[in-house]
Formats: sequence, C-alpha cells, structure tokens
Amino acid sequence: MNKILLTISIFFFLSCNKNLEKKDCSSDQKTDKKFEMYQMSEMAALMENMYIENEKLKERIKKGDTIGQFPSHFLNIHKAVMTDKSDNDQFFKDQAALFIKSQELIYKDPKNAKQHFNEGINACVSCHQVKCGGPIPKIKKLYIK
Repeated sequence: MNKILLTISIFFFLSCNKNLEKKDCSSDQKTDKKFEMYQMSEMAALMENMYIENEKLKERIKKGDTIGQFPSHFLNIHKAVMTDKSDNDQFFKDQAALFIKSQELIYKDPKNAKQHFNEGINACVSCHQVKCGGPIPKIKKLYIK
C-alpha cells in the first residue's frame, strides 16, 4: 500500500514539474503591451468616499446615535473632474444639488434623518440610471428600511 502511494506521489510531482516548465517557456515570448494602472477620476474617488461615509452615517441613523457634522468635502461634487467631462451637464448638476440638499438636511433636521438620507440615495440612483448604471445595486444597499 505504501509503495502505491509513493509511486502515485512521485507521478504527480513529476507531472506538476513538467507543467511548470511549460509555463516558464511561455514567458520567453516578447510582448509590446505595457501595463497601465487604472486611476480613478476625482469624481469617482469622491463618490467612493461618499459611499463609505454614508454607510457609516446609515448605521448611526439606525442606532439613533448622534449624526455629527455635514462632511463639507461632499460639496466638491460640483467641481470634481469626471472621467467623461461631458457627463457634467445640467441633469448631473440638478441631481448633485438634490443629493447635497438631502445630505445637509440630515444634519439640520436629525429627527427626520432617515427620510432625508433616503432622499439623498434616491438622487444618486436617479442620476446613475441616466449616467452610469454600474453602481446602482451597490447604492441601493444604502437605503434605510
């Protein structure tokens, strides 16, 4: 029994080494492609940051904790550079204003924080339905039920 296990182990070891050797040979081929790291636009980075901060805010609202201060860097939504500059049109500006208004109301009127929070999320979803639908499922997770 031990001889059979030893024989099988040696077989697998040798076959793995041959596969590794084959893979190493392919690395000798020259490629002209250069690796380019994706870099987020200012707007994409801001939206990622707003998402993270709103996740934390959602938890504070649900627990009834103190809300804190309006994150003033959210106002950069009006001037942050977008990946596609043509997306910064009147529709975007209107939705951004609705988002900011709702966010500010959370801090000014904490008794109705849940309503204001969800209105802000509505503005995000409405905008992304027109501009960039990819993040919509993620954004919808922010709603407070």
